[in-house]
Amino acid sequence: MGVAMLHAGFISFSSCIPSFSSGGLSRRCTRFSFTKLHRPLAMSSLSNDPIREWILSEGKANEITRISPVGGGCINLASRYDTDAGSFFVKTNRPRPIYRDRCGTFQAATVTATTTLNHWSIEPSMFEGEALGLNAMYETRTVRVPKPFKVGPLPTGGSYIIMEFIEFGASRSNRSVLGRKLAEMHKTGKSENGFGFHVDNTIGSTPQINTWTSDWVEFYAEHRLGYQLKLARQQYGDSTIYERGLRLAKNIRPLFEGVAIEPCLLHGDLWSGNITSDRNGEPVILDPACYYGHCEAEFGMSWCAGFGGSFYNAYFEVMPKQPGFEKRRELYLLYHYLNHYNLFGSGYRSSAMSIIDDYLLMLKA
Repeated sequence: MGVAMLHAGFISFSSCIPSFSSGGLSRRCTRFSFTKLHRPLAMSSLSNDPIREWILSEGKANEITRISPVGGGCINLASRYDTDAGSFFVKTNRPRPIYRDRCGTFQAATVTATTTLNHWSIEPSMFEGEALGLNAMYETRTVRVPKPFKVGPLPTGGSYIIMEFIEFGASRSNRSVLGRKLAEMHKTGKSENGFGFHVDNTIGSTPQINTWTSDWVEFYAEHRLGYQLKLARQQYGDSTIYERGLRLAKNIRPLFEGVAIEPCLLHGDLWSGNITSDRNGEPVILDPACYYGHCEAEFGMSWCAGFGGSFYNAYFEVMPKQPGFEKRRELYLLYHYLNHYNLFGSGYRSSAMSIIDDYLLMLKA
C-alpha cells in the first residue's frame, strides 16, 4: 500500500512494540504521534492541510518545492513531496469501492445491491495498521522498508500517511538477497504474545483480523481461512465454498505434525507489486499487511511474486525448510486466492475451490 511518515497528532499514541537484536527479543517503547482516526474530531481542531502542516513543522522543512503524483497503486492516491529538507512519500485515501486486480488484467466483480459496502470500502484506520507494520519491520534492521512518520485524518474525509521517500532503482531487486533478508526478518522478529498483531489491519482493502491467539492452527483456521470463507458466503451466497472450506479449516492440524511453529513477523502481502529495490540495488518491500505467524505463510502470494529458486535457496540457508513444507504450500496460497475472490470476483473461485477439494481428498476429511 505504500511508503509513509507519521504527522504530529492531536492525540499521542505510544505503542510498546518488540524490538530485536542478535541477542534475542527486547522491548522498546516506540512512540508514534497519531491523530486518532476512530473518533470524530471537531473540524475546528483540524488543519485545512495537515500534510503540509506536518512537513513544515515536524518534517523540518521550510518550503515545499514540488508535489507530484506517484503511480502504481490501485487503492490509495500517492504523491511525492519535495522540500528543502528532502522528499517525503504521502498516501491518501477516501472510502470508495475498488475495481482493479493487483496482479494485472482481471477486473473486479460488479458491486451489487447485496454487496457489503463496509467490506468494499477502505477504512480510515488502514494507515494506522500500515504504519505499525512498517515500524515493526523497520525495527528488525533487516530488509529495507520505508520508515513511517505520521498518520492522521483529512478534514474532508479519509486519511493520510507520511513516510520516508525511497528512490527506487531501475532494476528488480536481487531475489537471493531478498530471500536472505526476508529470512533474517523472520528469524529476528518474534512475538511474546503469540500469533496475531497489535491491531487489525487490511489485506488489500479486506479487513484482516489479528486477535492474539496462542495456537497457529487455530489462528489460521479461524482468522484467515474462516474469515474469508464467511465473506464469500456473505457477498456471493457461495455456500459450497463456505461449507467445504470450513470442513478443511477444521481438519488442517495433521499438516503441521512434527513442526515447531514460532510467531515470526510477516510482511503479509508479498507480491511483485510490493517488492522493489533502492538505487543501490538493495531489496525494498512496501505496503505490508503485517502480523506474527508461521514463516511459511509469507509465501502465500508466491503465485504473483516470481520468487524463483535463488530466492528460496537463500531463504532456507537462514531459515531451514521445515518437514512437510510442500504439503502446506497450497494451504497458504488458499488464503490469498480466497481474498482475491472476495475482492475481484469469480475469476479466482476455481483456484480456491481446487485447493480446498485437493486437501479434503488428501486429508480424507
